Amino acid sequence: MAKESFMDEQVAQLLNQYFVSIKVDREERPDIDGVYMRVCQAMTGSGGWPTSIFMTWDGKPFYAGTYFPQPQFLRLLQVIVDKWQNDRAALLHSSERITQAIQQDEREAPEAYAQLLARALSLFRQRFDPQWGGFGQAPKFPSAHNLMFLLYTEPKLAEKTLQQMYRGGIFDHIGGGFCRYSTDRQWLVPHFEKMLYDNAMLAMAYLLAFECTGEPLYKQVCQRIFSYLQQEMQDESGLFFSAQDADTEGEEGKYYLFTQEEILQLLGDEEGQRFCEIYDIRAQGNFAGANIPNLLRNKGTEYGMEEALSRVYQYRRKRMPLAVDRKMLTSWNAMLAAAYAMAARIIPQSGYLQRAETILSCIAQQLVEDDTLFAGLIAGKRMGRGFLDDYAYYAFALLQMYHTTLDGAYVQRCRRVAEAAVDSFMDEEQGGFFFSGRDNEQLIMRPKENEDGALPSGNSVMFYVLRRLAFLLDDSRWTELATQQRRYMQSVAAAYPAGFAFYLYADLPLREIVCATKSPEELSGLRLKSNWLFRLGDSKTYPLLNGRTTYYVCQGNTCLPPSNQLP
Repeated sequence: MAKESFMDEQVAQLLNQYFVSIKVDREERPDIDGVYMRVCQAMTGSGGWPTSIFMTWDGKPFYAGTYFPQPQFLRLLQVIVDKWQNDRAALLHSSERITQAIQQDEREAPEAYAQLLARALSLFRQRFDPQWGGFGQAPKFPSAHNLMFLLYTEPKLAEKTLQQMYRGGIFDHIGGGFCRYSTDRQWLVPHFEKMLYDNAMLAMAYLLAFECTGEPLYKQVCQRIFSYLQQEMQDESGLFFSAQDADTEGEEGKYYLFTQEEILQLLGDEEGQRFCEIYDIRAQGNFAGANIPNLLRNKGTEYGMEEALSRVYQYRRKRMPLAVDRKMLTSWNAMLAAAYAMAARIIPQSGYLQRAETILSCIAQQLVEDDTLFAGLIAGKRMGRGFLDDYAYYAFALLQMYHTTLDGAYVQRCRRVAEAAVDSFMDEEQGGFFFSGRDNEQLIMRPKENEDGALPSGNSVMFYVLRRLAFLLDDSRWTELATQQRRYMQSVAAAYPAGFAFYLYADLPLREIVCATKSPEELSGLRLKSNWLFRLGDSKTYPLLNGRTTYYVCQGNTCLPPSNQLP
């Protein structure tokens, strides 16, 4: 629409004469996006971007839609101008009615976790694609939080999907990293945009898969995600940019496509032919006359191609530019810090922990003032006050750092972030957390983002944080907050539990470990599993067995006898 409509002289004349036109970057202002996407869905039955909203001077909408071709958009503007001049009362009545409708809080009676779990798994099984992995037909989204949940509950579904995504064209076999989603069932043809949040979340999913199975492939995929991010998305400050564009020179995906002739000229006949066979580079092309490198038809192995991949990668980077969205968002960077912290514990590999520490240090130094968190940086300048996702993901990252290092300072930092979130975002009357805080700009409503979308919802992540803080702090206040949030999530998830996979993941059974020790340095080599919780206990409440470090382990309603070995 930017090219077709907003640069059109007739459209521009109408907009300038009769409207106040405001363009919103939905990543800078996810609160505005969240409110008015609800409007679009309520009025049209669906949503999407670009979103066009027509509203009164006080922000109350009376018409909404997504993409309009230029002729249709021009007619729409003319109709709205006519209505505003000749039947304004009808538009104002419509805006009041829509505003009231979107403010309704839709919840059902809380449903027990076991029932939600069973219903969610049934829905995932029904939608699973046994041939290609993933869920449904097309388009297919990675939805890493779903896979994290399924790794513990339906691992065959999760592993099939993780393997097929890697083999498909949605994974960039030349440069590493994943694109946003696949436009087809086979994962071959992606929407070529690459997002920081997708790659951070997918790194976590592949890390959990490696932890659960020991399969080297999952570790290698994760390493290639990190390598890509460090090479192409990292700012000199240590924070990471938001996205890389899909379009190059006006064509989507052009940057990523190759002809067979290009590869043969670059690598020579012998090595080039082998490369083409492995990565499905055909003379006639596998997409629009060119080729998306993939492993879907490769029954052998791609190993031993590191040097060739490096040469193709360097050639691709010099061939044409690829634009980068250089916004650095707090929530997305916190997600990546969490992934690096998990990697330092699960793989572990030199440098990962330091990268996590660098990101969190940058957030603390540049994006935190007193207890206020800011949403990110643009051209070195702070964006506005942060939203629930910023606080929730920052707290989540701090918990991952504690889980890796066992440094209690991270728990205390997490507690302060969670306290700020409770003070600013919590709905004390109805439960749950609003997306916008008390100090954010007030819009026509304060929505609650409950269901997981492309990302886990802030409410799901807050439950993850509260549940773990309750154990780590051993404090009844945090236990009560976690219980309240669980009750709230059980009520909103009842309508469609498969849409709340991260909440279900966060509430899976955990192994709770209290350790009593005279020498904390003895714990330096301890590597915790992702579904463990660990805290130090005093030796009066938790006596030492045989005068040595002792572990008290419980899971569910069962506690094991004290032991000097961690079972």
